[in-house]
Amino acid sequence: MSTVLIVDDDKATREGLALALRGEYTALTAADAETALRALTTHEVDLVLTDLRMPGRDGLSLLRDIIASHPGLPVILLSAYGSVESAVEAMRDGAYDFLTKPINLDHLELVVRRALRQKNLERQNARLRTQLEGRSALDRLIGSSEAMLAVRERIEQVAPTPATVLVQGPSGTGKELVARALHALSPRAGKPFVAVHCAALAPSLLESELFGHVKGAYTGADEDRKGRFEIADGGTLFLDEISEIDLATQVKLLRVLETRTVEPVGSARPVPVDIRLVAATNRNLRAWVDAGKFREDLFFRLNVVDINLPPLRERQGDLPLLCDAFVREYNPQLGRSILGIEPDAMAALAAYPWPGNVRELRNVVERMMVLAKGDRLTLADVPEEVRLGAAAQPAPVGAPPPAEPEEAALIRRALAETNGNRTAASKRLGIPLRTLYRRIKAYGLEDAK
Repeated sequence: MSTVLIVDDDKATREGLALALRGEYTALTAADAETALRALTTHEVDLVLTDLRMPGRDGLSLLRDIIASHPGLPVILLSAYGSVESAVEAMRDGAYDFLTKPINLDHLELVVRRALRQKNLERQNARLRTQLEGRSALDRLIGSSEAMLAVRERIEQVAPTPATVLVQGPSGTGKELVARALHALSPRAGKPFVAVHCAALAPSLLESELFGHVKGAYTGADEDRKGRFEIADGGTLFLDEISEIDLATQVKLLRVLETRTVEPVGSARPVPVDIRLVAATNRNLRAWVDAGKFREDLFFRLNVVDINLPPLRERQGDLPLLCDAFVREYNPQLGRSILGIEPDAMAALAAYPWPGNVRELRNVVERMMVLAKGDRLTLADVPEEVRLGAAAQPAPVGAPPPAEPEEAALIRRALAETNGNRTAASKRLGIPLRTLYRRIKAYGLEDAK
């Protein structure tokens, strides 16, 4: 049953309207604008009927507040002093309708029913748009490999929940795309998505950026400023490269996650926040904890659900799909009509190890399209450094052997500490057992113990 809030300083009028509407609707009443605004914070209201002239703040002032704080909530103004000017101003400010007293109850019920029907249609349309946006965000995670299908399945499973998510994977694999898909497919989709790249900010700036500050908190703080937590209220906060946060800020972040309140720099007044947190890192955060560079209690808070993105070299079968998607994306942007990629060019792309992952592939495809002379990308369009490939470059005579990748060294150490028990090693590293097997094979660590 829909709820109607009736605002009128005349007790007989508001109770009479409530009596007329009860039965078909739940009717709430308020004698002034301030009481009405409080009612909107404590009740789910579907429509507001308000008198135009009231002591204190009038109906137009209340209308403007409702439009600002509850967009989409229909407001019908009532007045015993109806005039064309008042009606025009009310409609211009966003009122659904303007009725004059004495109120014709049959006409009022008709207007209320029509307003609620329109509101329901707008709500359904918004829900459909959200679903389409969520599907679009998920479709941007391109790939039919087993690894990417598993990532998409995990996102669809986790997105509707409020669970905190930790996204791990090398740079350029699409961690922010995962965060945006989680937001777009969640009940918070209509609220803000706020991204913070933690490594780009000095520790002294990061605290203020996350939690905000009050005027005078430090030199240069000339006014109160909301932090990203408050800006993201009701929505999703994405903290990228979270492993780079200093230990002091980690303590404060942990407190926010535990209390669901933030204290702006220079203030002791906690501000409640309602956010869904998604964190991302290109490091193995479990190993970072073991090294004493990241708090274990914060790690457990973040790692409620984990999503691991594989490097592009582990899903080379997705290259044709990714290339095709990038060609279709860049054709209109670049004013080109590229039809596809020749097999020998695709073979050269597939032979390259892609240390920069999907981000590097995107840039290479764009470069090829800019410089291509025909309507298909050929081997000649593939950049020389890609054709040669990092692995194919001969090492200088007398050069030391290349250092073992950090991830390989961490896996080797975990296997040594667990006497080769791969199940125990996967738990220690904080990655799925299947992923560990793939990486052992990729790094040639089959005999490591």
